[in-house]
Amino acid sequence: MKKEHKSLIRKDGFQTLLASLVCVLGGLIVGYLVLLIIEPSGAFEAIVAVMKSFLRFPGALKLKYFGQALVRTAPLLLCALSVLFAYKVGMFNIGAAGQYCAGACAALYAALAWNMPWYVCILLGMLAGALRALFNVNVVISGIMLNWITLYLTNLVLGTVKNPTSPYTKTLQSTNPGALIPSLGLEKLFNNEKSVTIAIPIAVLTAVLVWVVLNKTKFGYELKATGSNYNAAKYCGMKENQNIILTMVIAGALAGFGAGLLQWQCSTSSVPGMGFNGIAVASLAGLSPLGSILSAFFIQYITTGGGNVDLQVYCSQISSLISALIIYLCAFVGFFKYFIQTRLRKADERKAAQIQEGGEDK
Repeated sequence: MKKEHKSLIRKDGFQTLLASLVCVLGGLIVGYLVLLIIEPSGAFEAIVAVMKSFLRFPGALKLKYFGQALVRTAPLLLCALSVLFAYKVGMFNIGAAGQYCAGACAALYAALAWNMPWYVCILLGMLAGALRALFNVNVVISGIMLNWITLYLTNLVLGTVKNPTSPYTKTLQSTNPGALIPSLGLEKLFNNEKSVTIAIPIAVLTAVLVWVVLNKTKFGYELKATGSNYNAAKYCGMKENQNIILTMVIAGALAGFGAGLLQWQCSTSSVPGMGFNGIAVASLAGLSPLGSILSAFFIQYITTGGGNVDLQVYCSQISSLISALIIYLCAFVGFFKYFIQTRLRKADERKAAQIQEGGEDK
């Protein structure tokens, strides 16, 4: 039994899961401590409300809010796939938020100004996200600045498709219902929640496709080889520069795709948080495309739960603070995983030394 336990702890997937659980638990503990400092009397009820999230509602409402959480999970999952896909080739995609915003801009404009159907709008959103990545100098500072530039360009472009009778942007339901993503009856599974569409299964299938590309194709092998050792990949004859550019284009397209899957909602005052939260989702999943499906839902579950904190006891910003703390701690999965591997390596070294000493005594 002891031998089986050791073999389990040495598996990469189990180490990622264990490190993720530690980070999640740490985030909840830190959030609870913050609540205790602010107002001890309501701290326990508040943290329980965060953990229960929509599960605290009765059956019919529970299904409705569950569907809403899945709707928000789909674009978050695509942003996480964008981040991890770029990371496989050694690039840190801090510009996923801007790519998401560019995708939302292109998809919305195509739907409102050109009356395009939903699938064309999504394809144009992917193209916009890909082009933004193609011309982006992959440096953290430039990526952050371009996020804001893209946001304000989006506001400028969408400002040209206003409703004639009001200063607000036109709505798809009244101007171009064909641009709305179809549900194919999925809303019936979630108490007729109208926001539930085929975007949810599409996002899951995209995660599976990314996993296949990265782990079962020559292209995926070359990407990971380039990320692991750029010079070695170049020496082996791989098209390392082409792989890097193509990877960033695909990563941008994934983020733009995510914008299209959320019925094209875009913030007008700040950079959408989907891109930045995607970094936490990818980290929590250990950069695994399949693991990102569960971690994206968990992050969205916690974020939704943060909105259930009693505002009569705490200010409205406390829900965002708790969610942010948990999301922030999720970024330390790699650190805890490295800690586990270091302890295992030291244990192996001690065992090898004891065996060697035993052999010398004989």
